[in-house]
Amino acid sequence: MAVTTPTHDTAPAEAVGPLMRGISVLRIISEAGGAMTVSELVRSTGLARSTIDRIAATLARMGYLRLDGHRAVLAPRLMELGNAYLAAIRLPGLLGPLAEKLAAELDESVSLAVPDRDGIRFVHQTTRRRAMSLTFRIGDLLPAERTAQGTVFAAYWSEEEWAHWHARRTADPHGHAFEERAAEARAQGWAVDDQLIEPGLIALALPVRAPDGEVVCAVSLVSHTSRHSAESLRESLLPRARDAVAAMEHRLSHPADEERADEPPAGGLADWTNASKQELGAEFVESLARGLTVITAFGHGRAELTLAAVAEATGLARATARRALITLKHLGYVEARERAFRLTPSVLALGCPPLSRTTLSEIASPHLVTLVQQVHDSASLAVLDGDAIQYTARVATGRIMSVNIQIGTRFPAYAASMGRVLLAGLPPHERAARLERTERRALTPRTVTGLPELEAVLQSVAQEGYALVDEELEEGLRSIAVPVRDLDGKSVAAVNVAMHSSRRTVQQCLAEVLPELRATAAAIEADLHIAGRFTRIPTA
Repeated sequence: MAVTTPTHDTAPAEAVGPLMRGISVLRIISEAGGAMTVSELVRSTGLARSTIDRIAATLARMGYLRLDGHRAVLAPRLMELGNAYLAAIRLPGLLGPLAEKLAAELDESVSLAVPDRDGIRFVHQTTRRRAMSLTFRIGDLLPAERTAQGTVFAAYWSEEEWAHWHARRTADPHGHAFEERAAEARAQGWAVDDQLIEPGLIALALPVRAPDGEVVCAVSLVSHTSRHSAESLRESLLPRARDAVAAMEHRLSHPADEERADEPPAGGLADWTNASKQELGAEFVESLARGLTVITAFGHGRAELTLAAVAEATGLARATARRALITLKHLGYVEARERAFRLTPSVLALGCPPLSRTTLSEIASPHLVTLVQQVHDSASLAVLDGDAIQYTARVATGRIMSVNIQIGTRFPAYAASMGRVLLAGLPPHERAARLERTERRALTPRTVTGLPELEAVLQSVAQEGYALVDEELEEGLRSIAVPVRDLDGKSVAAVNVAMHSSRRTVQQCLAEVLPELRATAAAIEADLHIAGRFTRIPTA
């Protein structure tokens, strides 16, 4: 969807130029799929190479960008900007579980979208696993006239909003009937997208209202013409969709008692930017970093903030926070209501669409590279798959004699360090059931196979937080592993370092490798917790 982007030419005098340029870089990389070369950024932005280098260095320091040779790659931590908006509106947290329940009952994909000027932007996705997947990404922006959700929102547009849409609309054959479709949606309470976005794609959308009657989002059921016609979609799914909307509106009126507001952001962010400036000098653009931290001041329980509240949350001077807010308002990422500010859905455009499809292996891989550079041995990530582990990410060392394992390799969980870490993280009854049904063969003379012995080993692993397997999987192979946990504390994967037993003694593994391994797992978890806060991260 084409949206006019505010420029320096139209910016107010107090706007922060480096913040505008930095956000432009993030937006362009996002629209390019999450990665661009530095040369491509220079051509796309029209900025000098030295300016791009400074912006990239600053964003890398913040953890928002990863510099991979000549490529700039968006990093999972960037999603904390979009998370601030999603937490502030509370819709994914409150309504997401109900959308997932509806998707499971109907076996169709379900989306939640919010209005963004004369378009719609997705804030939640629950998809069904099929060969032909029907899904959008969190933060994707679509023109209102080509979606059922947009038709629902347009049913309640003001004259000013309609005037804006008319000014933006080009010669679109689907746009000519949009006003009529919006009037129908207002009368009947729902709308259908019959292949307007893409041939074969159909959707049914209904408005979801806040307690004051305002339409805050739209829920849509998305299918394919191979499964439904637009008419059969409406006839078969509309009654259940209405029930789901009623449940969502009730949830908005009665938020769960256990729901808690975010912890306020650390007020020492200004001190951090000062320290970074001292360390990196001219390569660190302090005004860009400070401006982006203003976005993170918002969140659950902090949907609207005054200038004083933003300054207090970030530790910035009021004048600095004010200029950042003026800039963000000019760019469309913040709106002002009387003396309070709130984020707009456009914040989701800063990395969320490409990063919402991130997998755990993609999150882990850069950290595994760093780990291998530190310990000079191969490192891997694996998940539990039945009674075995499956390797999903791996970085090999460059040694002449190294452990040769490929992604997709499977080993019995009971005899592998990563398998023992993952088994130890299971509830005791589930762990016992898995061990009972597993064929426990002695792979080497040292393999532990007895049930009581394995139970004792796994209990020790659970208590100590790591597993070290010494020549039980293969003679000459020694490995040590720690868990990777999600936001709920569940062990969803394990990371290990493997080596020939002649490389290090057991004590050297514990003294030299284990601390680095734990630091790597903590770094992976930090990214996973940010990326997975409002979207499901595939582990395999």
